[in-house]
Amino acid sequence: MSHPLKNPLKHYLQFSDLSAIEYAYIFGRAALIKKKFKAYEKHHPLVDRTMAMIFEKASTRTRVSFEAGMYQLGGSVVHLTTGDSQLGRAEPIEDSAKVISRMVDLVMIRTFEQTKIERFAEHSRVPVINGLTNEFHPCQILADIFTYLEHRGTNSEGMPDPSFLAGKTVAWVGDGNNMANTWLQASEILGFTVHLSTPSGYEVDQSVAGIRSAESYKVFKDPMQACAGADLVTTDVWTSMGYEAENEVRKTAFADWRVDLEMMAVAKPDALFMHCLPAHRGEEVEADVIDGPQSVVWDEAENRMHVQKALMEYLMLGRLE
Repeated sequence: MSHPLKNPLKHYLQFSDLSAIEYAYIFGRAALIKKKFKAYEKHHPLVDRTMAMIFEKASTRTRVSFEAGMYQLGGSVVHLTTGDSQLGRAEPIEDSAKVISRMVDLVMIRTFEQTKIERFAEHSRVPVINGLTNEFHPCQILADIFTYLEHRGTNSEGMPDPSFLAGKTVAWVGDGNNMANTWLQASEILGFTVHLSTPSGYEVDQSVAGIRSAESYKVFKDPMQACAGADLVTTDVWTSMGYEAENEVRKTAFADWRVDLEMMAVAKPDALFMHCLPAHRGEEVEADVIDGPQSVVWDEAENRMHVQKALMEYLMLGRLE
């Protein structure tokens, strides 16, 4: 017997899994859900639904945003760590997927290799969401774009308008990591341009990013040139989880890729600064930038919860009018 999903099974394993039309819907739903949250209005479309959260990487924002969000939607959560559920160790990933997906309505996984979450999803009969892998971080970019639209791209009714992204420029300064890969996918789908600047040896691999062409991004050796005229400047830590052994080498290689006031000064006057957090002030970003007037990192962090609520609702219930 198949699982009683209202709509055809859909996973969210990378940003390219959804279309521009679907993103427009999710951004609109996120705005409505956030408005209800701020007004203390109940919004319980997922009563009696359960989500399993599987963490093989440590988490603060991902755990709190998904767990709080699921409860606010009227559902419940089962939280599993590596010790509770060793994917592919205690039993094959495929077996874990078959068992867990018979007991819950949704699965969120935060793990290492993208292939792990793909194998799980292939054998799951409920939607699977990527909470972060080495290759992609789609929920973070979902929140980042929603935050940008919230600040700079709303229509006459105060709702986010994705068409505002056309012609905009996002400057990515730092590591060619899962965040950079996901920004590239987003630019291809939503029609903006990414200016990439990474140290030599830490470039984005277009084949890993999974993008079809280089038309939606430009590469710059000088991060100042990447930031010139940008509408949004964003970065991440120099050493992501799983690469701690490279920390000292990376500190030397990335020394010129610290987002500072000079970089923000060459961006557009109304440019925003974002960081997925946690941040290391004095390394990838100056304190004057992340704590300055152009920074929207706290809105960005909060919005993880609101966009993920819209995403969970969409994956389980489809479009709601």
